[in-house]
Amino acid sequence: QVQLVESGGGLVQAGGSLRLSCAASGRAFSSAAMAWFRQVPGKEREFVAAITWSGGSTRYGDSVKGRFTISRDNAKNMAYLQMNSLKPEDTAVYFCAARSASLIASTQSRYDYWGQGTQVTVSS
Repeated sequence: QVQLVESGGGLVQAGGSLRLSCAASGRAFSSAAMAWFRQVPGKEREFVAAITWSGGSTRYGDSVKGRFTISRDNAKNMAYLQMNSLKPEDTAVYFCAARSASLIASTQSRYDYWGQGTQVTVSS
């Protein structure tokens, strides 16, 4: 099965930037959409961003539009989340996810593979 490992989380001041990385290994498959979700204790896991296999289409949650950018490098089996203009409310554990489908999905149940999560904390 596909294994996903996130990295790049940490402590950032409000207004700063951070780039998260997701390394994929194991079973490889084409037409796999990738996504980022985040979760705060006591709350539902929230959709952040998604990208098609080709990288030609992206989708963002309303709370991060204009600030976050999802990208991928299939040759390196990597996905990224560039986070700019970070706000304290962006503080959460960020998860990388993948699904064996070309279409973007914004619901957690549509993704089959998940990383362990990486903590992002934004101070103010």
